[in-house]
Amino acid sequence: MWWDERVSARFRRNLQPTLTYWSVFFSFGLCIAFLGPTLLDLRCQTQSSLSQITWVFFSQQFCLLLGSCLGGVFKRTLAQSLFALFASSLAISLVFAIIPLCHNVVVLAVVMAVAGLAMGCIDTISNMQLVKIYQKDSAIFLQALHFFVGFGALLSPLIADPFLSDTNCILSNSTANASSNLPHIRKSLVPHHPGNLSHYDLPMKGMVVTRVSYAFWIMALINLPVPIAVFFLLYKERMVPCFNGSSHPLLSADELAMETRPAEKEDLSTAVQRPHAAGGHDDLFSCCQSKNYRGASYTYFAVHITGALVLFMTDGIVGEYSGFIYSYAVEEPLSVVHKVAGYLPSLFWGFITLGRLISIPVSYRMKPATMVFINVVGVLITFLLLLIFSYSVVFLFVGTASLGLFLSSTFPSMLAYTEDILQYKGCATTVLVTGAGVGEMVLQLLVGSIIHDQGSYSFLVCGMIFGGLAFTFYAFLLFFHRMYPKPSSDIDDASPDKPAVMDDTGQYQR
Repeated sequence: MWWDERVSARFRRNLQPTLTYWSVFFSFGLCIAFLGPTLLDLRCQTQSSLSQITWVFFSQQFCLLLGSCLGGVFKRTLAQSLFALFASSLAISLVFAIIPLCHNVVVLAVVMAVAGLAMGCIDTISNMQLVKIYQKDSAIFLQALHFFVGFGALLSPLIADPFLSDTNCILSNSTANASSNLPHIRKSLVPHHPGNLSHYDLPMKGMVVTRVSYAFWIMALINLPVPIAVFFLLYKERMVPCFNGSSHPLLSADELAMETRPAEKEDLSTAVQRPHAAGGHDDLFSCCQSKNYRGASYTYFAVHITGALVLFMTDGIVGEYSGFIYSYAVEEPLSVVHKVAGYLPSLFWGFITLGRLISIPVSYRMKPATMVFINVVGVLITFLLLLIFSYSVVFLFVGTASLGLFLSSTFPSMLAYTEDILQYKGCATTVLVTGAGVGEMVLQLLVGSIIHDQGSYSFLVCGMIFGGLAFTFYAFLLFFHRMYPKPSSDIDDASPDKPAVMDDTGQYQR
């Protein structure tokens, strides 16, 4: 194996929970990418307008953000985390099954809000649990985790594609005008920006003819093994009430040592370590309580804020680039034909997935800080070249692929790096996941408004600015890393906050 025996042994000891978290993130990816291509058929199913149906985007994204903020609530015990993942992954399967039954746009928006909450919980908890298990070795496993979300995001549009309507799915006397433009409308739909499509006459009343229901039922079946896998992990850990039994797994050596540690030593080390523990991986609202960060240094807050701002920019770039690259390509000066421009979002997401696959072995040989530096510099240079060669269709495709590669590993690398700085005792996972979610939603809305007012060229200018800001915030993060106090080995050894999952044991902690 290309990694050393220590990491390999640790992976074998934690094989079932690791595979379970990866599968749950596949469920996350499956749910995050289906809405765009199926939105026109869902418009027909609910017999709503373009402006009404785009609110379904918002309900999913907003509740995803809310779920990410609240996900840390379930971290307090392993049982809470696993039950939350079980409920979330099962909810996604139920959402897929229920969507074909939603014939009102408000009902559909509520169902998608439930899906968003489930996705947000999955995002926070899966990242958090993998960091807990592997700690300093977590980078490679986080890269694999985010590969699975990319794989799911690639799979769901492929499942939906054979069932999408080739002609207008509401039959009426005015269908002829818009039917030939359906592929263009489908690629142009992004949250709250259907204004450039208002001149297309899409009927709202008539006989609905769509087969998209089959796609959702297929995705529900494909996702069903995921909650089953989480249930089996709960059963293995003897956390299912009906199958609990009277015996529990024995404590590992490290856990036993912690249980038998003298109380006075524990109290002393707790008092010394509390300023840096700052509450641990809590939900966003618990992280903001003053009692959790009383006595912490300013660099503690600076690391959280700058790390979140880097992901605010990079994940925002992912959202705005995937949402508007098609619209940019079909307008002047490039004027790419609609069918060819339709490949650009798929190319972008394909290279994001490929980049995450490549990053799995690379992250074992390269430090997360180095990978993030390469990513943000690569994004900045790519946007600069896209601006220089803004009249080249060929370079637009090359730049799109390059941007996907550089953005692919930014989130897991940034999470591993920030958690490492904070010695796994801050609120990094919750804060970074929330910052990334806010960036993806806000920057997409901001860029859409700017493009509407200033024209298509501003799309690349915005990307260049966001890339420059990401690099600037990362430079500040490096500065605060140098200033952040390093714990002494004595305090580390004595601290009861030191995680029970050690390098030499790698036990999965309950």
